[in-house]
Amino acid sequence: MPIEPDPRALPPGLSPAWQGGPRPRRGPKPSHTVEAVVAAAVELADTEGLAAASLPNIASALGLTTNALYRYVSSKDELLILLAETGFGPPPEPAAGLEWRSAVRAWADAAAKRYAARPWLLDVRESLTPHRLRWTEQLLDIFTGAGLSTVDALGCAELVSAVVRATADRRRTAADPDSPESAEYSAEVRAFLQPRLSEGGYPHLAELAESRGWPAAAPEDFALERVLDGIAALLP
Repeated sequence: MPIEPDPRALPPGLSPAWQGGPRPRRGPKPSHTVEAVVAAAVELADTEGLAAASLPNIASALGLTTNALYRYVSSKDELLILLAETGFGPPPEPAAGLEWRSAVRAWADAAAKRYAARPWLLDVRESLTPHRLRWTEQLLDIFTGAGLSTVDALGCAELVSAVVRATADRRRTAADPDSPESAEYSAEVRAFLQPRLSEGGYPHLAELAESRGWPAAAPEDFALERVLDGIAALLP
């Protein structure tokens, strides 16, 4: 019979995420649940950003003291893991009958929508929690179904996940008018750089600036499609 690891030796939040949250500690009968604490944190992050999901703010929203929260979560790190797990949620059911590239695109679109709905998820470290691993399991199913070994499928799944996350981050950055990738900022930078590039020996960048292809983000599907081209070369 396998020996259960000591939860204290695991990363913060991992054991509670799999067990439905830590049980309240000694003291008066709890007036809330772990789920209520995490739900309050998600609401604060949704409405005011991740920084607002602080222990004092959560406690205030629930009518508790900050110290009382430690009956439900053991640390801020643990709370962040549970926050990300709840905020991202499980993947939608995969559509049946899609060939592998279309299935990956559907997966990527669903993940991108989660990031768009809750941009603060990009600022939280991902962990090996049930919902997040269910997303990975879906990609593994797609890639092994296409003929890859589980080892290669995992590498491809991690690559696709990283590209989708990076693309979502760029999309968030481009929405900020002060970002170098926003349309407003890019136009001003282009106007400044274009003559200097032409005269300074940067012919390729000058051509891109003239065609308004730079500075600007690449098409959103460019990176994913190139990754899928590479994965296609692995297939038997």
